[in-house]
Amino acid sequence: MNISAFFKAKAKHLQQPVSAAPLATFRVLFGLMMLAGTIRFWLNGWIDDLYVKPGFYFSYMGFEWVRPLGNTGMHLLFGVMLLATVLVAIGLFYRVAIVVFFLSFTYIELIDVTNYLNHYYFISLVAFLMIWLPAAGMFSVDARLKPKQKVPYVPLWMVGIIRLQLGVVYFFAGLAKLNVDWMLDAIPMKIWLPAKSHLPIVGELMYKDWVAYFFSWFGAVYDLFIVFFMANHRSRPWAFIVVIGFHVCTAIFFPSIGMFPYVMMLSSLVFFSSVTHQKVIDFIAGNKADTLTSHDYKANASSGLKWMFMAYLVLQVIVPLRFLAYPDSLFWNEEGYRFSWRVMLMEKSGNTFFYVKEPSTGKTFEVNNSEFLTPLQDKMMSTQPDMILRYAHYLASVYQKRGIKQPAVYADCYVTLNGRRSRQFIDTTVNLASQPLSWQHYNWVLPYNLK
Repeated sequence: MNISAFFKAKAKHLQQPVSAAPLATFRVLFGLMMLAGTIRFWLNGWIDDLYVKPGFYFSYMGFEWVRPLGNTGMHLLFGVMLLATVLVAIGLFYRVAIVVFFLSFTYIELIDVTNYLNHYYFISLVAFLMIWLPAAGMFSVDARLKPKQKVPYVPLWMVGIIRLQLGVVYFFAGLAKLNVDWMLDAIPMKIWLPAKSHLPIVGELMYKDWVAYFFSWFGAVYDLFIVFFMANHRSRPWAFIVVIGFHVCTAIFFPSIGMFPYVMMLSSLVFFSSVTHQKVIDFIAGNKADTLTSHDYKANASSGLKWMFMAYLVLQVIVPLRFLAYPDSLFWNEEGYRFSWRVMLMEKSGNTFFYVKEPSTGKTFEVNNSEFLTPLQDKMMSTQPDMILRYAHYLASVYQKRGIKQPAVYADCYVTLNGRRSRQFIDTTVNLASQPLSWQHYNWVLPYNLK
């Protein structure tokens, strides 16, 4: 078979009709997960802590216009998002609800780089995909109220796009683990695991080197290959047991990772066959699926939608690999680190002191970071060059308002990476206030040297 015939056969396969049940169950689970996450966020007081109390926010480049809405505004926004999650789960006004959820959730996450987490990015991407998929075509209030809009069958690629998104997350997370520290030195596992020595039964093993190597190697192998085992119907049941075990262990050993393990566990159910999902829905709804007819199924997705999804998938490959365009160590400079599925790969901490100097008089002022930043912001900023630079620009504007003429901002920053000794991170002679905020390489970050 030549290449052209191969791709034609694959395209035909992706167009074959399957039950829309996987989209329906995924919609319900996604809505319920987001509902639980929103309630959890609210009850923990994180709306105030992260989006009301800070006096300064680290904007994403190009999204400086995204600002917090104040105490009342932020709580209203979370309330709207919470309502949207309920509507998504039950499939009522679905298209409006998923758009509202996507916009509100993504807006909230764009307010402050400090709060970036991989699974927040994943949620935004999935919500975007679901805008274009008929996930409320069955097992929904919309389908019950308007039977003519029921969509019992969809082309296989509509289910496959969600599966592929999960595959991208896992596979690139696995590729990211293929580095010297992780594979050959079992770092940072050797640093993290001893802190879990209090756990019953396994606690005394946490100091063993072989355990750290097992965690490291198993994590890499799992991420690289689990999607392929989940995609195969023969290995899928056993693979899903591994998925459950892996993420339960992740939740126990690393609770700071939040809802990520639960999101991945439940999302992985989408790999099960349409028949399996249909049986679940039939059991819950107490009915039986209709027989497939040409009237039920129409592969009427526009070519524009298909091209949009193709472009989307290309971006999902390019974005995680953009770090290759930058020199020096990725873990040190973190240029191209975000949005690339690098989950818990390094132990990095820093301590940064800022000094504002008035060139005309030579007067120098040491900045008290706690005056402008929360402890979490200070912690995250001290190891990430783009955040250091944005904060330096902010300090320049603040001190200019205080009467300092053409303030120059310098940073004295020391960072430790993966247990190595702390070393100078920023060139102390560079006026950061004069450096442009851009996606170009920051040459004022000192090069990383293992020696």
